Amino acid sequence: MSPGGPGTPGTGSGLDAAISLQRPGFGLDVELAAAPGEVLAVLGPNGAGKSTLLGVLAGLLRPDAGHVRVGDTVITDTAAGVHVPAHRRGVGLLAQQALLFPHLTAVGNVAFGPRAAGVPRREAERRARELLAEVDVAALADRRPAQMSGGQQQRVALARALAPGPGLLLLDEPLAALDVDATPAMRSLLRRMIRDAKQTAVLVTHSALDALVLADRVVVLTGGRVVEHGPTREVLTRPRSPFTARIAGLDLVPGTACAEGLRTDDGTVVSGRSDSATAPGDRAVAVFPPSAVAVYAEPPHGSPRNLLPVRLAAIEPRGDVVRLRAGAVDGGPDWVEGLAADVTPAAVADLGAEPGSALWFVVKATEVGIHAAGS
Repeated sequence: MSPGGPGTPGTGSGLDAAISLQRPGFGLDVELAAAPGEVLAVLGPNGAGKSTLLGVLAGLLRPDAGHVRVGDTVITDTAAGVHVPAHRRGVGLLAQQALLFPHLTAVGNVAFGPRAAGVPRREAERRARELLAEVDVAALADRRPAQMSGGQQQRVALARALAPGPGLLLLDEPLAALDVDATPAMRSLLRRMIRDAKQTAVLVTHSALDALVLADRVVVLTGGRVVEHGPTREVLTRPRSPFTARIAGLDLVPGTACAEGLRTDDGTVVSGRSDSATAPGDRAVAVFPPSAVAVYAEPPHGSPRNLLPVRLAAIEPRGDVVRLRAGAVDGGPDWVEGLAADVTPAAVADLGAEPGSALWFVVKATEVGIHAAGS
């Protein structure tokens, strides 16, 4: 995607958007903003509306109502009848696939956006070679995409997206198609390029690591609505929705805040530490890491504060630990489905557990945080 003007390389404009779009069986109703130079990550399960949101921001979809403003420029305003076409928005796009022009060299691909905006050929190619050097593929300037690896193509695609100096950069799971060897280097490169350029960006990803490394703030979508938002580390360490807890690798139990911690809808009390923003009676979630869960084959002695009978649903090797995934016992609450405990291989052997086995998960109250629930 090329913008309608050359822009100023190395600068980003703020984003302000309020979007409503209805389709059969799905609706998107979202407000979001990003300050100049800020990276906003958009997370959510499949079907949450992430791709639809990017389509509206890019100008590929028209919302039924709302506006999109990049810096001081209104690029969508349904009330005023404004819809700037995609190629004139000053918005760059880096997608999962590099989507380079196969007949152009690397330098030709990167120079394409500035040339389309009217920049003289020599100036556009000079800018292209500078960017290729910045993404560490200067030696590939005269190669065509078929002569590059996937990681090299994605580096060229990043340079191409930045070449016109877009006010807004859209990153649509830019690391998803890379192999495990190329991903860490590309992630580091993205962080350096975006930070150095003070580039405003919207990042769609399924990876908590990508969000932590690249984004200043996070928005979580579910069913076309924002259910969580805030600074990246805060959202991922104190999740308020099941999806966010899952990608952050944490256990989450929904319910209502009470004096002891949290009461589930079936009346079970989960003891824990409530944050200052959560009052008794508020909808809330109890959050704890799988590493804090002790597992027993028989009910433990004493009176542990949080004792959860489960049925073992799955055994998942994860490096040095084994994750035991819980299922509900017959007649028991369904909220235990998916809860996880991380234990050593020796502990699994001692338990003699296999899928279908009855187990008890025990969590100390000091390991459980109680937070206000997402909407």
